[in-house]
Amino acid sequence: MKTIFVVSDGTGGTARRALDAALTQFPDAATDIRVRSDLHDAARVADVVREAAASRAVIVHTLVSHELRAELLRAGRSHDVPTLDLMGPLLERLSLELAASPAELPGLFRQLNEDYFRRIEAMDFAIRHDDGQRVEELGRADIVLVGVSRTFKTPLSVYLATKGWLAANVPLVLDLPPPPELLAVPPERVVALKTEPHRLAALRRVRAEHLGYAFGDYDDLHHVRREMDFALTLYARNPGWAVVDVTGKPIEEISSEILALRGRQT
Repeated sequence: MKTIFVVSDGTGGTARRALDAALTQFPDAATDIRVRSDLHDAARVADVVREAAASRAVIVHTLVSHELRAELLRAGRSHDVPTLDLMGPLLERLSLELAASPAELPGLFRQLNEDYFRRIEAMDFAIRHDDGQRVEELGRADIVLVGVSRTFKTPLSVYLATKGWLAANVPLVLDLPPPPELLAVPPERVVALKTEPHRLAALRRVRAEHLGYAFGDYDDLHHVRREMDFALTLYARNPGWAVVDVTGKPIEEISSEILALRGRQT
């Protein structure tokens, strides 16, 4: 049985998948695969080479650091351990073709994948928890937006999702108590939205005209003022909530303000 060490400065997943693909061409070969991941210094590289030498193993690696690749090659030759570099030749050729130097950041591909899937998860979460849906799951949210109708709760939830945040939103309805699940959310996760009543009434009027029918007193200024006063009273009762004024601001600016208030980076 041949021992093969999979060596990486990341998780070793890329090298392991490449090795597994290659080994399918040798169905009768008996191998013992040992993964050594998160190698970030010469001392660790030397330790792994000595371990491989003791097992009369071969090393397959995807080290992205030029210095660590050179150290592994030197140590392998010193201990008579064959080393197969899966990443170095590709990086060097791409460097020539692209006329650029590689970043040499271990785990960058994994990080990009994790960021991508985090955004997909966040987008699904925003859609599933829009407009007060599934309030029993509010505890999972990173950010819960609260406000009366037309204070940009939905577009803000979606925009925050593109940044990877799990955002839910809960509408406030005049004279109706908020759901108890909202009040159970840690206050530092709740962002309360307010706006100037005149601007809100105008926005609602445009909305009604766009849809082609009236909403009763939906866009009536007096009614809108009552709604906003109702919301502000609730906010005052929950001083741990951050309050953000959305009047006349684009979604990007509001989002940045929300994240800054909560100590998050955009």
